[in-house]
Amino acid sequence: MVIAALAILILTGRFVSNGKRGITVFAGSAFKPPMEDLAEKFTEKTGIPVTVNYGGSGSLLSQLIISRSGDVYIPGSNDFMERARRKGIIDHGSITILAYLVPVIAVGKGNPKKITALEDLLRQDVRAAIGDPGSVCVGLYAVEVFDLAGLSKKIRRHLKTYATSCEHTANLLVMNSVDAVVGWDVFDDWNPGHIETLPIDRRYVRRAAYIGAARTSFSRNPEHAGKFLSFLESPEAKNIIKQRGYLVTMEDVRARYGDVIAGGNYTPGPEW
Repeated sequence: MVIAALAILILTGRFVSNGKRGITVFAGSAFKPPMEDLAEKFTEKTGIPVTVNYGGSGSLLSQLIISRSGDVYIPGSNDFMERARRKGIIDHGSITILAYLVPVIAVGKGNPKKITALEDLLRQDVRAAIGDPGSVCVGLYAVEVFDLAGLSKKIRRHLKTYATSCEHTANLLVMNSVDAVVGWDVFDDWNPGHIETLPIDRRYVRRAAYIGAARTSFSRNPEHAGKFLSFLESPEAKNIIKQRGYLVTMEDVRARYGDVIAGGNYTPGPEW
């Protein structure tokens, strides 16, 4: 009974430490590496405890809709933030952009299969995978890339599996379950000893995803949620994010990947 009660308090953000009621953050696993550092630093500075639930951005959004609990939503891409806005889950005026992500081909360290282009993912000797495009932000971007390259029909028949989160997508390579995935450009920073990334032909990469944070419309602790969002905008927080390998300005994105746009939306076809 005590354990169950504690779980409820944590989920609803009512956990209290040092007399300060905490906040609960639902964060896409695409932002997990800096999120852990940011939550720890915020608590250190303010005394406000932060509980973070990680997962696929779509799965987290479903949890928010069902539970009507949680104080801050940080999906791995703007596409899922827009879905949350349309469903009235977040306070649109509170959105702050934290970092940008660009789709790439991620392979095992040393690129043992000598993959150089999207077309190589169709080779019979290459085991390929993507995130589930219905619930995982990087899977949605992978589908857009395949559609623009005219490869969707062929690649769908060839994919070995669909990952349940961005973290799972990267871990498929770490565990040697596949040879290549369409992942985020930070995957090699997450696992430098296991993963390296290759740029995709710029004709097929039109958008950079942005990771945004927003207060939920049903936050039970909006004051502390607002303080956390303000902290995430600070130079100190931006520096933590950059140290984890993320690009924090569109100038940095375009310097590395060319004339891509920030944000936007993409709807995959029914076959996905």
